[in-house]
Amino acid sequence: MTQVDVLLGLQWGDEGKGKIVDVLSPKYDLIARFQGGPNAGHTLEFDGKKFVLNTIPSGIFNEKTMNLIGNGVVIDPIILKRELDNLKKAGHDPVADGKLVIARKAHLILPTHQLLDAANEARMGKNKIGSTLKGIGPTYMDKTGRNGLRVGDTTLPDFKERYAKLVEKHTEILSHYEGFEYELAEKEASFFEAIEFLKSIPHVDSEHFVNGYLKEGKAVLAEGAQGTLLDVDFGSYPFVTSSNTTTAGACTGLGIAPNKVGAVYGIFKAYCTRVGGGPFPTELDNEVGENLRALGHEFGATTGRARRCGWIDLPALKYAIMLNGVTELIMMKADVLDTFETIYACTHYEYNGETIDYMPYDIISIEPKPVLKAIEGWATDVTKITSVDQIPTKLNDYIAFLEKELEVPIKFLSVGPDRAQTLELR
Repeated sequence: MTQVDVLLGLQWGDEGKGKIVDVLSPKYDLIARFQGGPNAGHTLEFDGKKFVLNTIPSGIFNEKTMNLIGNGVVIDPIILKRELDNLKKAGHDPVADGKLVIARKAHLILPTHQLLDAANEARMGKNKIGSTLKGIGPTYMDKTGRNGLRVGDTTLPDFKERYAKLVEKHTEILSHYEGFEYELAEKEASFFEAIEFLKSIPHVDSEHFVNGYLKEGKAVLAEGAQGTLLDVDFGSYPFVTSSNTTTAGACTGLGIAPNKVGAVYGIFKAYCTRVGGGPFPTELDNEVGENLRALGHEFGATTGRARRCGWIDLPALKYAIMLNGVTELIMMKADVLDTFETIYACTHYEYNGETIDYMPYDIISIEPKPVLKAIEGWATDVTKITSVDQIPTKLNDYIAFLEKELEVPIKFLSVGPDRAQTLELR
């Protein structure tokens, strides 16, 4: 029996997971998304075209690869239908091609989940989490509260009654948000239209589906969303997402045993970004940060929000590597640092009177001060290099420094947004 390789982000999301899944997909028979919802925005570029995937796994453009939306994912039928309609217009139809299946146990995002999300963020004011307002949090709350609706429920004769019961609960909660106004009828019409479309996509029991691939000796890659530092248990709580973004989430989000996990690919940027509220020890709230944002086009693929930018954070990366059991690293966006004469890496924190090299429990009320190491930049355009021997010496030095600090090899280096701008170092 083969094992499931896992690919996930090691920072606060937006590391470039979609591009690397697309690059790796020819090696795999199945790409399986295991958590999160349409708050994800996986951007892929090739042949002069750009695609942003929210729910669909990023292996969808490889002809031989099957794609599974796993049980750990929460699905907005409206967004999924729109995503597939847009792909069809661009000449890709994974449903007609038989390349997409959905787990019956995946939970559904209702229009009222989005309303609850918006009402709660409005109530929190300046203390808001920075939600994408896609209804992710309220959907996971209903899941853990044992009230949720799942994909498999859509085929039951009493689905609309179940829906109405859950909506009644939601509208009761919304009545307590003073001054919050909403219109539901139009959203519901689109929702039920999308539900009918959802029924046209094959539904599977993801646990049997994935393990069936393994029994046949086929290669499977589990695709994560968001990033490790947004994990609901181990991230910068409460400024986190609502699911387990770590390797453990692949087990519960697909139905695979821990001993079925093989290689773990950890993706990180050559610097660091964060969207929304919450702590960010290496944030550069200055001209340098603005420069990083402009050079890296750091705006959310799903929301368009400007990302906060800062230097690479090694204590946080070491923490993420430990939690995930990372076996190989992938560094993204090295090209964004091309024009910097000097770059910096946070090697330690000054925290509560001590110098530490790990991420502590509380980085919100007690803010860590980064200890920065200056590193000579390569000051060379790397976007056009096509082989490892063309990598500038100073960039190789940066890679070697990171490998020594992180104690894990860097296997791939990304030097641009296109699929072809990816170098395999090992």
